Amino acid sequence: MSTYFPKQGEIVRKWYVVDADGQTLGRLASQVARILIGKENPRYTPFIDTGDHVIVVNAEKVRTTGVKAESKVYQHYTGYPGGLRTEEYKKRLARKPEAVVEAAVKRMLPKNKLAAHMLSKLNVYKGDKHPHQAQKPQDYKLEVREHPARKVAVS
Repeated sequence: MSTYFPKQGEIVRKWYVVDADGQTLGRLASQVARILIGKENPRYTPFIDTGDHVIVVNAEKVRTTGVKAESKVYQHYTGYPGGLRTEEYKKRLARKPEAVVEAAVKRMLPKNKLAAHMLSKLNVYKGDKHPHQAQKPQDYKLEVREHPARKVAVS
């Protein structure tokens, strides 16, 4: 008996819409990355991209926990002397909320040659409108998991 590997023509990609309104950034990114990688698919194979397309709407309404909104900083280096560029989380979220969600999802993907192809199946939009109605995307309900220590006892 041999191990089954899906052929390129056998992979059927679905489209999902994920609403980021009120979602925690890291939890949203990890669940979206699982869909892009294909781990939700029964035909998952680590070295073949079997993932689906994901549309994230309401990117500006994503939230963070703790003091990350005040302390989180994005950095990149231009390659020139003195070229370290930094931007605070709040400023980037106000200026370009799509980039915040894309960066979080990109860092959750595997660091290999398939990551760029997986990331190309991610579409992030500010607001609740998107131009992908022709693909007939399905709503994807994210699991909302609260931290056990943060549960408040109701009495």
